[in-house]
Amino acid sequence: MSQDIAYANLANLDPQYGLYTSFVAPLVYAFMGSSRDNAMGPVAVVSLLLGTMLTNEISNYKSHEYLRLAFTATFFAGITQMALGVFRLGFLIDFLSHAAILGFMGGAAITIALQQLKVELGDNSHWSSILGLPSYSQAKKNKKLFWVAAIAPMISIIVSTFFVYITRADKKGVSIVMENILAGIRIGVVAGMIALTESIAIGRIFAAKKDYSLDGNKEMVAMGTMNVIGSLTSCYVATGGFGRSAVNDMAGCKTAASNIVMSIIVLLTMILITPLFKYTPNAVLASIIIAAVMSLVDIKAIVLLWKIDKFDFLACMGAFFGVIFKSVEIGLLIAVAISFAKILLQVTRPRTAVLGKLPGTAVYRNIQQYPKATQIPGMLIIRVDSAIYFSNSNYIKDRVLKWLTDEEVQRTTSEFPKIQYLIVEMSPVTDIDTSGIHAFEDLLKSLHKREVQLLLANPGPIVTEKLNTSKLSSLIGEGNIFLSVADAVATFGVKGGEV
Repeated sequence: MSQDIAYANLANLDPQYGLYTSFVAPLVYAFMGSSRDNAMGPVAVVSLLLGTMLTNEISNYKSHEYLRLAFTATFFAGITQMALGVFRLGFLIDFLSHAAILGFMGGAAITIALQQLKVELGDNSHWSSILGLPSYSQAKKNKKLFWVAAIAPMISIIVSTFFVYITRADKKGVSIVMENILAGIRIGVVAGMIALTESIAIGRIFAAKKDYSLDGNKEMVAMGTMNVIGSLTSCYVATGGFGRSAVNDMAGCKTAASNIVMSIIVLLTMILITPLFKYTPNAVLASIIIAAVMSLVDIKAIVLLWKIDKFDFLACMGAFFGVIFKSVEIGLLIAVAISFAKILLQVTRPRTAVLGKLPGTAVYRNIQQYPKATQIPGMLIIRVDSAIYFSNSNYIKDRVLKWLTDEEVQRTTSEFPKIQYLIVEMSPVTDIDTSGIHAFEDLLKSLHKREVQLLLANPGPIVTEKLNTSKLSSLIGEGNIFLSVADAVATFGVKGGEV
């Protein structure tokens, strides 16, 4: 509940809207969702995103127009999520890669922390720093004492509110809690996608941990329905939060019924003790948010990205610095653009490799990965590690011819037999289009001029069908297409010869 109030502040909404969201959303999700552990409610990142985008449209966040836009955006966030589930378009959220999400979360966490630090240090009384400190205890979590961390924010609010009330510190400077359809659609789509990505990622983590399946499409429909209903009942965008879901897990929850219990507790709180929150210092809410979001900055994961994939690291840093120095939307846009660039680069520039025979076997492997692999005299074996489409067909053809030219030069200077056969290992080639067929036809013409015979090894069923339909198999020769590289070598290679 304390986090609900704090996160509502991030969205520039009054505290009660955070509580409304934490009451309605879990209740709806409990009857429709497929995750047993996902706990629904407001979360820091989505709250910040919503608050930033809404204030870009309407600067006066105390106005009724701002509130209407927040609910409109929530409605369209739900519509977006439902549409993705109904039309089975969930693959779209996979374009937000792990690296992009990691950078986005880290940048958002730093931005949120700096905003809240200003709130915490901005009060005119030393009460702020004194009362704000206890809530940091939630940052140090022990599995056996998880309940201490879980209730720390609530204890901070109760204690600080009590002291503010009995001392009337609010009189001494401690601050206390007090229709654009196109914009709504735009904000709703972005917020809905981010909320969906975060929730499904969290759901998958706990589903894998407890060995049960998560129905992605059902999750999208459930979350969409939850937010559509929420928008009609004074709620803003809700999603699954890692913090509350982790508490659910450590408390031993077995089913989504825990969401119903949470919803009932929030309802009782709103009915019985909401007036007491009037005296809650903003400094305490700020420190709760800071402690909650700093765990989103995962330094180890970022270092691992650098070690494994520099492109992923670049996407992560693009999102991170974009969020910090520009805006949440720009950070996301940079990360998605870099991720798309990575996909395009991998599609348009697939890997090719020269293969050699491992001694004492009939296995052919990349000679750079296996230095002991030896090449066959009079033959060059090349593996293409991608489907062949219009976007990469010319590159693959040029790459194969370059391999051939380089090997011919090397073998001539080494006095090895001239290359007479080019074997293309096709097992990784899952598909080929008309541009790929034309590229092979051009390759055949180039090879004929060099007096080199083209052989294909192990084309898949889809590729074989297209080769037959296009008559390319006839041009190559039915007898020049083999089940394996070993068969091609056994048919045309020099017996027992190795380079």
